[in-house]
Order: sequence, then structure tokens, then C-alpha cells
Amino acid sequence: MNPNKSHKLFCFSPLVMLATFFIEFAGALYIFFRYQLTTITKLIITVLTCLGIFQLAEYLICETPTLPGLTWARIGYVAITLLPPLGISLAMAIAGKRSRPVQIATYTAATLFAGYYLFVDGALSTETCAGNYIIFESINSQLLYGLYYYGLLLATTTCCFLWAKQTKDKKTSSALSWLAIGYLAFILPTTTVNLIDPSTIAAIPSIMCGFAVLLALVLIFAVTPKVATLKSSAK
Repeated sequence: MNPNKSHKLFCFSPLVMLATFFIEFAGALYIFFRYQLTTITKLIITVLTCLGIFQLAEYLICETPTLPGLTWARIGYVAITLLPPLGISLAMAIAGKRSRPVQIATYTAATLFAGYYLFVDGALSTETCAGNYIIFESINSQLLYGLYYYGLLLATTTCCFLWAKQTKDKKTSSALSWLAIGYLAFILPTTTVNLIDPSTIAAIPSIMCGFAVLLALVLIFAVTPKVATLKSSAK
């Protein structure tokens, strides 16, 4: 345990990490019990669960390192590595689009990165709880991983806006627009923080997932109600 840890409520402090974890997991459970399970709701639940797992991993790194070495960092990285292909899958499901090559390519890339961070010694060299966020040091993969991550996020955001304009269904169009807004709600603040303070680049996963609670709220309250059907008991 870090003897110098702070209990001040920073934007990405351990207390905020824990609160964010509860919001994301509670949202996943809320959707599971309130709405019928479809491809769309399953994808939303999975996205929220992955976001929550990363926040829990961060909290445990800072507060209760119950597993040895970089185990929680590896678990967290696997969770967030799955988010880009899940996002494009969600966008396509809402828009009624299908592309097997895109699905195969994105999930293959996610599997390779996840396997790398989970099993390769030195893939993550250190994790540091900096009070405001977690700093992760990785070897040989930062540029390629950044291109994969940001590339898919930006592609998903662009597709959401384009498909929202193309569809004639108002609910579908609104859901896609809100999904794009949800992505921008954590991409833009993260990029701004990095431009203001380049030293935070090593903390991009932590900072991005801190802002991603905004995406979680958008998914729960703006996207799901437009594309999901209530269970009979919840009507």
C-alpha cells in the first residue's frame, strides 16, 4: 500500500474511482433487470461492465493491492482493450449495420493486445498511484496501442454521426447521436488534459476512463431508453 496516498477528493482519486465503479456496475444491473436482453442491451451491459472493472482495478491498485505485482493493471488493461470493438459493434447494432470483416479485424486486434498485456512479461513494466490517477508504463506498444484505441474511438464517433443523419427512424438517429456525444464527452477532455500537461500521457487509460463515466451515464439514460424494450414486469 502506498504510504503517501491522499484522501483528498481529486478528479480521479481512489474515492472517485470507487464511486465510478458503483455507477457503472449499477447501470449495468439496472439495464439487465429493467430491459429485455437483446444484442444492443447486451453490448451496453458489457461496455459498462468493462468500464467498471477498470475502475475497480485502479481502486485496488491504490488502496488494496490484494493481488501480486501488476495483476490488477493487467486485468484493467484487458477490460479497456475490449471497449473499442464493443463500441463499434454497438454503433452497428443500433444502426442496423453489419460488417463481418470489421468485426473480425477489431476483435482480433483486441484479442492480440489483451493477450499481450495479460501474458507477456514486461508488457506493463510498472503502475503508480499518483493520487489523481494511475500512471501505467508499458514497453514497445504505446504507439501501436494508441493508434488502435484512438483510431477505433474516432471511427466509431464518426460513423455514429453519419448513420444518425442517414436513418429515418428518429429514435435510432437520436440514440446514435447521443452515443457519439458520449464518446466525445471523454475523448475531448482527455485530449485537452494531455495537451495542457504532456506528462499525463502515461496516465491516458486512467484519465480517459475517469471521464468515461460521462459515456456510462449517456448509455444508461440517453441511449438505452431509445433502443431497448422494457421487460413486462418493468412496464
